[in-house]
Amino acid sequence: MIHLTRALVRRWLNALLHVADTPERTAAAFAMGVFFGFSPFLGLHTVLGLIVAFALKLNRVAVLLGVYANMPWIIAAYYASATMFGAVILRTQLPRGGMERLAGVFELSFTQGAFWKELGTLLSPLFWPFAIGSLIGAAALAAIAYFLALGFLASRRRLQNIIHKH
Repeated sequence: MIHLTRALVRRWLNALLHVADTPERTAAAFAMGVFFGFSPFLGLHTVLGLIVAFALKLNRVAVLLGVYANMPWIIAAYYASATMFGAVILRTQLPRGGMERLAGVFELSFTQGAFWKELGTLLSPLFWPFAIGSLIGAAALAAIAYFLALGFLASRRRLQNIIHKH
């Protein structure tokens, strides 16, 4: 799996290198995508990223690369951690017997209204911790992504300029 992740990162970085924009604008577009990729707006990442990219005239490829930085094998761990972080910030108490009640919910059929009602009852106290925690996490990851992408793009552009001069 690590090999797959490295290969994917290399492809993304190569795609970023072929963008004709300045390193700052490309890094900003990538960071904006990372923000939406890790934001609480699950299911709307791509649409929101493209709307902002068009509105701010950012490179759509760089935004999409950032949006899809949230890999399927880390999404559950990220959102669980972000929700716990939000719960700590907001001092939200987790529901008593939550794990047992959650297990009981999954004994019901998801086609029944009782499943969705009980699931909503269990998860509703976690809505604001989820929203706040993942917004803070998305902003922090976007800032990190900006500086990493900017450093990478600037150094690669300098290297390409040196190679083209010789």
